[in-house]
Amino acid sequence: MLALAERLRAAGGGAIDEPTIQAVAEATGAPLDHVRLVLKLRAEKQHAGMLHSLRAQYFALDVDTRRYVISGMMATITAGLVRAEQAFGQQVQNYGFLTMLSLVFVTLGLYNIAICRDRRSAIVSGAILAGGGFAMGSFFALVLRVPVQIESFALIPMTLGGALGGLILHRLVEQFRGRLGLKDPAQERQKMLHQLVELQDKLREGEQSVTFLSVDIVGSTSMKAGADPLNVEFTFNEYYNFVGRIVARFGGRVHSTAGDGMTCAFDHPQQAFLAARNIQSSVIELNTFRNKLGRPIVLRCGIHTGTVVAPKAGDITSVNFAHVIDVAAHVQKDCPPGGVAVSDAASCQLPGGWTSVGSEKRQVHETAFVVWMPRAKEVETGHRVTPPPAPMPSARPVR
Repeated sequence: MLALAERLRAAGGGAIDEPTIQAVAEATGAPLDHVRLVLKLRAEKQHAGMLHSLRAQYFALDVDTRRYVISGMMATITAGLVRAEQAFGQQVQNYGFLTMLSLVFVTLGLYNIAICRDRRSAIVSGAILAGGGFAMGSFFALVLRVPVQIESFALIPMTLGGALGGLILHRLVEQFRGRLGLKDPAQERQKMLHQLVELQDKLREGEQSVTFLSVDIVGSTSMKAGADPLNVEFTFNEYYNFVGRIVARFGGRVHSTAGDGMTCAFDHPQQAFLAARNIQSSVIELNTFRNKLGRPIVLRCGIHTGTVVAPKAGDITSVNFAHVIDVAAHVQKDCPPGGVAVSDAASCQLPGGWTSVGSEKRQVHETAFVVWMPRAKEVETGHRVTPPPAPMPSARPVR
C-alpha cells in the first residue's frame, strides 16, 4: 500500500490527494480511513515542524472538507487585505496593491469552487467564501478600527448569494470543462486506477507458487568436534553434492546453503516430496561410501508451499526473504530425525492428500504438517555404517 502511494505521489508532483487515496484503497483492499491514517502518520514521521504537520493534516482530510477549508482561508485572507487597505492604504501609499492582492485570493476562491467534484460541495464552498468573507470583514474592521457601516442581517443574503453563485459557477464549469482545459475527475481517477493496475502487474511479474525443501543435518556440531578438518571438508562437500544431485534429478534446484543446511526449490510439492524421500532413503549410501567422520549423517527434511515474488522474474534464487522459506525451516526443525515433514499447504496438493504422506500430524508456529518416516531406519552404531552384504548368486541346477 505504501509503495503504491509513494509511486503515485512521485508521479503526481509530491502530493497525495483524495483520488490517489481512493485508488490505493480500492487497489489494495484496505479501508479508506485506514489508508488516510497510515499516510498521515507516515507523513508526520518523515517531516518535522508545524508547516509540514499542517500540510499532512490537510491532505488527510476528505476532499470536500479540503474545499471548505480553502474557501474559509480565501475568505479570511481577502477580508483581511480589504480592511488593511482601508485602514493603512492612504498612509503608506500602496496604490491599491492590497486590493489587487485581495482580488487574486478571490479568484483562487472561485477556482476552488469551480473544481469541486459535485454541486453540493460547490454550494457549500460558495456559501463559506461569501458568508465567511462578510463575517471576517466585520471582525477585521473591529480589530483595525475601520469606520464602516456593516449591517449584521446582511450575513444571511450574502451567504445565500454565495451558495447560488457557487452552484451557477459549478454548472458553467461542468458545461465548458473541455474548453477550459480542466480534467474530468472521473476520467482522472480511472487513469490513476489504470496506473495502479500497471504498477501492480510490474511488481507481481515474478510472483509464482514455489515449494521449498529444507534439509539439515542432526547434531552436525558434535560430528565436527574432534574430527579431522580435511575429513570434515570432504564429508560435507559430498553431502552437498549428494543432496544437489537428487534435487536436480527430481526437477529442483538448490536455492541457498547456510552451514550444513540447504534450501531447495521445486515447482510442485510432489517433486519436493519425492526428492526428500529419496534423500532419506539414500543417505545410507552417503554414510557407507563417502562419510569420513565415523558417525552416520542423520537428516531432517521440511516441505512447505506458498507464493513468492522474485525480484528477477523467473529466477527463484533471487528470493532472499520469504515467509514460505521460514515456514519450511520451522517445519524441518520440528521433524523427527530421519523423517520428512510436509505442511498441509503442500500435502493437500499431493496425489491422495496428506494421508499419502503418513499418519503422524504435528503443528509448529500455527502451521500443521504431517510426517513421513521410512519403514526401515538406518542403524546407528557409533561408527561408520557398513553396507549390507551383497546377495550371493544362486547356483544353477545341475541337469
